[in-house]
Amino acid sequence: MPDRTPADIEADIISRRRELAATLDEIAVRVHPRTMAGDAKAKAAAAVDRTVGRAYVAANRAVADVRSQFVDEEGSPRLERVIPVAVVAVAVVGGLFALSARRHRR
Repeated sequence: MPDRTPADIEADIISRRRELAATLDEIAVRVHPRTMAGDAKAKAAAAVDRTVGRAYVAANRAVADVRSQFVDEEGSPRLERVIPVAVVAVAVVGGLFALSARRHRR
């Protein structure tokens, strides 16, 4: 290592102090309560986004599965499945309507 002059050593010390000051400032920002709260909030938002995305995909898949039960590959309704479901739905709605009318008469 070549001989260093006192000025070189002093310049090196000043440079190191600046680097340390920058590092300490960065650490102070990272551990500041607002920064930590913001990081936690961002992580929670990301987790919610992932969960909502997964739920959306699952719901989309479920709808596609149900739709495939009532519509064929060409997009035409499968009447052998649609008609019985429609009859049951009409019967349930009619029954609920009859019960509601019966309650209102009392």
